[in-house]
Amino acid sequence: MQTFQLHDDMLRMLSWCKDKYKLSDESKALRVILDYIIEEDDFDKVFGSVRCLRCGGDGWVEPD
Repeated sequence: MQTFQLHDDMLRMLSWCKDKYKLSDESKALRVILDYIIEEDDFDKVFGSVRCLRCGGDGWVEPD
């Protein structure tokens, strides 16, 4: 098992995904996201741009 530090908005997003898609827990939601990145195999798209939702923003916001 690994421990990761996540921002509060990221935890809210994982919880929202868990509830919306009826997943077993937030860890499963994160694994789904990681599996998607692995399957798409476009690491440059994911990691090639600098993103900081906390720099001048409020982070993740629940969709309507």
